This record gives sequence, C-alpha cells and structure tokens, in this order.
Amino acid sequence: MTLLASRDEADQDAPPARGRPDGPRWVRPSLAALLLATAVLYLWNLGESGWANAFYSAAAQAGSLSWKALFFGSSDAANAITVDKTPAALWVMSLSARLFGVNAWSVLVPQALMGVGSVALLFATVRRTSGPAAGLLAGTVLALTPAAALMFRFNNPDALLVLLLVAGAYCVVRALETASPRWLALAGVAVGFGFLAKMLQAFLVLPAFGLAYLIASPASVGKRLLHLLGAVGATLVSAGWYLAVVAWWPAADRPYIGGSQENSLWELAFGYNGFGRITGDEVGSVGGGGNGGWGGTGWDRLFGTEMAGGIAWLLPAAALALAAGLWFTRHAGRTDRGRAALILWGGWFLITAVVFSYMSGIIHAYYTIALAPAIAALVGIAGIQLWRARGNPAAAGMSSAGIGLTALTAYLLLSRQSDWLPGLAIAILVAGLLCAFLVFFAARLPDAARRLVAVGALVTVLAGTGAYTVATAATPHSGALPSAGPDTGRGMRMGGPGGLLGTSLPGENLAALLRQDAANYPWTAATVGSNNAAGYQLGGGAPVMAVGGFNGTDPSPTLEQFQEYVRSGQIHYFLGEGMMMRGETGSDAAERIAEWVQATYTPTTVDGVTVYDLSR
Repeated sequence: MTLLASRDEADQDAPPARGRPDGPRWVRPSLAALLLATAVLYLWNLGESGWANAFYSAAAQAGSLSWKALFFGSSDAANAITVDKTPAALWVMSLSARLFGVNAWSVLVPQALMGVGSVALLFATVRRTSGPAAGLLAGTVLALTPAAALMFRFNNPDALLVLLLVAGAYCVVRALETASPRWLALAGVAVGFGFLAKMLQAFLVLPAFGLAYLIASPASVGKRLLHLLGAVGATLVSAGWYLAVVAWWPAADRPYIGGSQENSLWELAFGYNGFGRITGDEVGSVGGGGNGGWGGTGWDRLFGTEMAGGIAWLLPAAALALAAGLWFTRHAGRTDRGRAALILWGGWFLITAVVFSYMSGIIHAYYTIALAPAIAALVGIAGIQLWRARGNPAAAGMSSAGIGLTALTAYLLLSRQSDWLPGLAIAILVAGLLCAFLVFFAARLPDAARRLVAVGALVTVLAGTGAYTVATAATPHSGALPSAGPDTGRGMRMGGPGGLLGTSLPGENLAALLRQDAANYPWTAATVGSNNAAGYQLGGGAPVMAVGGFNGTDPSPTLEQFQEYVRSGQIHYFLGEGMMMRGETGSDAAERIAEWVQATYTPTTVDGVTVYDLSR
C-alpha cells in the first residue's frame, strides 16, 4: 500500500530506516499520550473487580507461599493439583504477590501493564513497516477494543498471551528487514513462551509468521527455509522445556496435572486444551461439547450476541483493509515490507477468525482478544495509506466503504442494547455515512476542510468501540466467564452457574473456622471443584484441596487417596454437599468422595455452608 502514498506525505511519515532518527517531532509526545491514556483506562479503579477470576487468584496466592506451587501452577500451596493451564501467567502474578502481598491489585496490575506493553509493541511493529501515524492508529484501536480492555483488566492468561504474540510479530518484522535468523529465532521464543501461557492457541499465528518471512525475506530460498527451520526449533525448545521437566519429575513429588485424566501435561496441552478444543472431544468437560453446546459454529459466530460486543466493531473494516491492501500491492516487489506486513497481520487475522468460528469445543467470548492486535494493525495500516492515496478514486472508494461499513456495524451492535446510551447508534450511523461521503471527495476539498473531515471520520470510526470499551473498563468483572460491555444494573458482571464457574468468599464465621488450627493441617479443607476451593482458600488464607480439579471430573484424588489423607490427619474439613455439575465423561472420583464423606461424617452448617469435620 505504500505504493499509493504521495511523495511529500510518504517522506514525512515513512517507516524508519536502520539507524534513522525517531522521525517527526510529534511522534514521541503522541505515543506518550496514547500510552498514558491506555494506562489510565486499564488501571483506573482496577481493584473494584476484587479477585476477578478467583481460580487464578488462589493459584497466585499459593505461588506466593510455595516455590513448588509457583513452578507447577498449583491451586493450593500444599500442591494437591494444578490449574488446567500451563503456568506462565501465574508466574508473573505469583511473583507480584510475593513482592506486594496477596491482594487484588498485585494480581491484576501485571495484566494492565501487559496491556500498555502490547499497545506500545504494536505501535513499534506497525511503525517499522507503515510509519508512525499507522502505528499510532493501530495502537489506539487495540487500546479501544472491548475484549482487550476486559482481559487487560482481568487475570486470565490471555493478557500475557497477547503481549508475547505481539512481541513475536515485532521480531518477525525486524527479521524481514535484514533476513536476520536471530530476530526470527526470537519470534519463535516469544511464541514458545506464549504456549506456556495458553498452550496451542499461541501456535495459531505461526503460519502467518512463517509465510510472511518465506515470501518477503531478502535472502535466497535456501536461507529462508533454513532460518525458518531454526525458528521452529527455537519455538519447540522454548515451549517444550517445561513439558519435559514436568514429564521427568516424579509424579509422587509434584501436584496432579489438573484438566488431565492421566496426570499428564502432554495430555492437557494437546488434548483437553489442545485439539479437543477444535473437535469438541474434551474428556472431563461439563456442558457444551461437539454437539453445539458451546454455541453454533459458522462464519457469523463472531457477530453473534455472545462475541460481537467484544471484537466485531472493526472486524468488517479489517477484512476490507486486508483485501484492499493486497490488491494495491499486487505489483510490489517480493521483499516489499508493506505487503509483508499485510501477509503477517492478515494471516494472523484470518487463521484465528476461522478457528474461532468453527471450533466445536470449549470457547468463550473473551478468547477474541487474540484477534484484536491483527484487526488493529490492519485498520491502522490501511486507514493511513488509503487516506494518503485519496486522490486515487479506488483508494477513496475503499476508505469511504470502510467508514460506512464500520458505522453500520456500530449501529447494529448498539441497537442490541437500546437501553444503553440511547441515540448513540443512530448518531454514529448518520455521522458515519456523512463522513463516508465527504471522504470520497476529500481530495477536492481545501486543506482545512480536509483535516476536519479526517478528524470527523476517525472519531466516528472509533466512537462505538470506544464507548463500549470505556463501559467495559468501568464495570467490575468476576468469575470464570467475564464478558465485555456496560453494567446493565446488575452490578459486578459474573460468569458461570453456582460454584463451578463462579466463586463466593466464605462468611466471617466460616473463614474463622478455616483459619482455626490451619497450621496443623496441609489442607485446612477440601471441596469439590477448583472455584469452590479458591473462594474458601482466599477467604480463609490457608490451602484448600480442589477435589476433582476445575470441573470436578479429574481423578485427583481417588477415593482411596482421600481416605488415606483423612486417616493421616492431613485434611481438617470437607465443605459442601458434593458435585455442582456432572459431565458425561471424566472421572467420578469426586462424586464418590463426596458420597463417602456424607455417609461417614455428621454435617453442621456454618454461614449457610455444609461442613464436615474430618478430624472427628
């Protein structure tokens, strides 16, 4: 698309050459303003979400008390079972909790800072191929994506995943400039550590990274293939070292691998949290599955009521930007950096969108944050380049179509919540159509009028997604399934039914009971399900065993193991009546344990919770 830029504007806003100064004087203050605004958006009133996802907060608490729990990502400091993810994101949260104490801010602030870092890295990446204006627009779009604001103010692994993938894209762009195997290997390292944050989802960007380098690197075919082979090796080493250590570690001396049926991290990474997400064959899952229980699949899934609010605002514009960019650069040289950037970001966008649209296994709306950097980059690159080429009727038509399409998308999305900011939808639609008309004729307007049209178009394009993002940031979120959007009068937006996907803290009497004599037991209590255990553990401040792991369907511990723990005085209390939900697959060990406790011990009720004293 750089082929369309006018000479004057291209000189003022060109990608930096090696060793070139930072460019126009407005770049640094503009970037500083963007990053400051992003930090305020992601940090303001952050503590209102409390423990956010208590499942991960409890694991961070455990990691702050035990180095073994930190390394393995255990749910509790006594190391009964791990969370059902590889633990890279927990390493960051646990270290923060060690430094600043276990509280909501120490758990959530690292994610907010990852958001600011992601915006900065996206700016730097886009700037190297398309200039600082495109970088600033891309960074702004990422910061104002509702799914991004949701996850960068939450403590799921997605924040670290996005930061590492954007870092990988930056390294690929650097590698393209000089055919550098070192930078390409660093891209592999970034993606490999992304695997340690959220496993196979990190690998979705690899085809795009590889294709961009294979096509556009200024080296011979043989060298390009050799460099890519080295990058694959770097990816496998940076992702695989942890799997190897866990596999070699004696199982009796480490926690059970949550989310697996065979106490295997390999099974977790490539089964339940891997290809099972594609096929729907996820042993131990409750609800959903390959029969469509996780929502209908298809090309329109990202525009459905569950996902659209988080990501769909600029999704059509990004698709249009990719098509326009590839068309206008069809005659560019093989090593053209502008087209290489389109291949990189476009491949990321298309592959991730297709997988999310058609996967049959577990999927949640907040996963769509993985699309946000690619959408932002495509919009930033195309928005600036098409504006520069406004004298070309085809470019002017594409700009006009993108603005009108975005305004229509915002109108349709906002119309679904007509009781929130009534009038905004029609205002954006009218303003967008007017701006689309004026942009088509912008080349004929006086300079002052043209600048006014540009500002109006930019504000209109960002109005819908920006308003929804601010509303998302202003709403506290908790539970396992947070969703983007405004507070509709229900207070803190929580996800999940009962104690399976939502968490409640114990009352004062129960918390005091759990703390009593806690030092004399490895686990002050046990209960079915990780979210139940997380609430009791955070409220009582002592380890609570999550029987059956996250879904209550892991075979950890077995009934015989649990009985031995009780006989040897390692568990003080059992809490609750047993299973909240039951899947069609997975172990029934947790159910059998709950039944044995109910048949063997006398229950009492404390703060509305059934308590069994296993020491009697």
